[in-house]
Amino acid sequence: MERMIKASLPASVPVPEFEEEFIAGLKSIFEEKIVFNQVLGLKITSLKADRVTARIDMRHELIGHPAYNRIHGGVISAGLDAMGGLAVMAAIGARHMDETPSQRLQRFSKLGTIDLRVDYLRPGISEYFELRAEVLRLGSRVASTRMEFLGADGKLFSTAAAAYIVS
Repeated sequence: MERMIKASLPASVPVPEFEEEFIAGLKSIFEEKIVFNQVLGLKITSLKADRVTARIDMRHELIGHPAYNRIHGGVISAGLDAMGGLAVMAAIGARHMDETPSQRLQRFSKLGTIDLRVDYLRPGISEYFELRAEVLRLGSRVASTRMEFLGADGKLFSTAAAAYIVS
């Protein structure tokens, strides 16, 4: 996972740790201001410069197949897309550590998905789900990401790859 940061920072630069102000601001954007993430129930569990993780608890509103109580595929794809965007936000924040946390939090206004591919590997049946994402390359205009959607037992249900416009 450190490969992502090493691709965007010189090899001699260590992976930065985020300040509490930046983490709180990014959580606010992701969990509160992006209202659809509230509908999904997405909650950030870890926010690092080289990897982000979140959790979705299974609830009745997310069922896609009532006979099997499995999560809807749209929840999976939307959650993975959101996580890819979050990973890009973290990577942008890490790239601009010379700025204040509030300045870095203003850099996400033009971020948007330009391509998303989801591979559904097995039915999503679990009490909760873990979502992970990392940036493979952060360019000046486009970022490429890889994401995973796992069950409570760590079993991989879906993977995704996406590209995001960053400028």
